[in-house]
Amino acid sequence: MNRVLLVVAIVGALLVPASRADDDVTLQSVPPVVVKTVPAAGADDVDPKLTEIKVTFSKDMEDETWSWTTLSKESFPKLAGKPKYLKDKRTCVLPVKLEAGKTYAVWVNSEKFENFKDADGKSAVPYLLVFKTKK
Repeated sequence: MNRVLLVVAIVGALLVPASRADDDVTLQSVPPVVVKTVPAAGADDVDPKLTEIKVTFSKDMEDETWSWTTLSKESFPKLAGKPKYLKDKRTCVLPVKLEAGKTYAVWVNSEKFENFKDADGKSAVPYLLVFKTKK
């Protein structure tokens, strides 16, 4: 009896047209995502003399909108200026002063802060950038 029900369920599922939600997915319809960071996520040999953290998104971003947020006060770098977007409209630069032998963790957007937005106003998917500087 159970096998018959299983076969009926499988055949029924195959006969019913599948919902094609993926047909609605386009580069324009999805939120922006981080595609590159400098330093690279997970790097454990970052030069402490690095003066900028750079995050590049998959789409053109709205200027002067960002949410560089803390995982903890101790793991957030000291700021050395104001954030800005490069001319490519996809790369945001955060001027920083790093210390040797320290692990940093920076949220690019977060659950509470969603100001990294594309040109259409869609918030970027939150991304946690973690790296460590050399001693």
